[in-house]
Amino acid sequence: MPVDYRHKPDWLKIKLPNGAKSAKVVGLLNHHCLHTICTSGMCPNRGECWGNGTATFMIGGNICTRNCRFCNVATGRPLPLDANEITNIITTIKELNLRHVVITSVDRDDLPDLGANHWAQTIRQIHQQCPGVTMETLIPDFQGREDLIDVIIKEQPDIISHNLETVRRLTPQVRCKATYDCSLSVLKYVANAGITSKSGIMLGLGEKREEILQTMDDLLSVGCKIMTIGQYLQPTEQHYTVQEYVHPDTFAEYAIIGKDKGFRHIESAPLVRSSYHAERHIL
Repeated sequence: MPVDYRHKPDWLKIKLPNGAKSAKVVGLLNHHCLHTICTSGMCPNRGECWGNGTATFMIGGNICTRNCRFCNVATGRPLPLDANEITNIITTIKELNLRHVVITSVDRDDLPDLGANHWAQTIRQIHQQCPGVTMETLIPDFQGREDLIDVIIKEQPDIISHNLETVRRLTPQVRCKATYDCSLSVLKYVANAGITSKSGIMLGLGEKREEILQTMDDLLSVGCKIMTIGQYLQPTEQHYTVQEYVHPDTFAEYAIIGKDKGFRHIESAPLVRSSYHAERHIL
């Protein structure tokens, strides 16, 4: 049965961003006109991450061409790519003295290359200008086009992540355009190229236990080594209705099961998001 998304259990209480480090991150992001999934996606961990001086940069602007029912990122016709975006990200990485960065993006189905070359330039410039900084790239599906995924693989980020978001049965209801099998094929292609692949799902959308376990098996079957599992938090009443607030003990159980099944690393807790504690996922 659906639950009232406005009344969350105690374990989902969120600490709002505060403190000097958090203020510094916010100030730099605003100064350099940068976007983060922390803000656009209303990430529940943004207070903790900003307080630790970290953020997940979102490239390609902050307007997505897709309209997934779980996501709070704005959708519509994106603006042209910002010629200064990469330079501003690199400046911010240096000013914050980051040692690990996560890069994600909106879907840019409006561009001929779906944004792949902007991705590649971003990765390449970070490698060249921020030596020693490790990197995770949380990529879109690029419509399953291997030629575009190759553009990312060529730049050799440490981890390439792509989220399934939910179990197979619920994918058509929750995601826009993306399919379960296309996402698995992306992860398989990445893993076969010798790069560590990572994926994540949300709970509380109406999935069943056996479907979660099957999703774990599906990810392992395509060579995915890292998995994140977190609670879906409904942004507004217009978004997909949250069906359940899953207890932390259940998340902890899935973490044990995932490790036993063979994941190298698994983060599973109500407030976990795909980039949460991402620095731990680097070998």
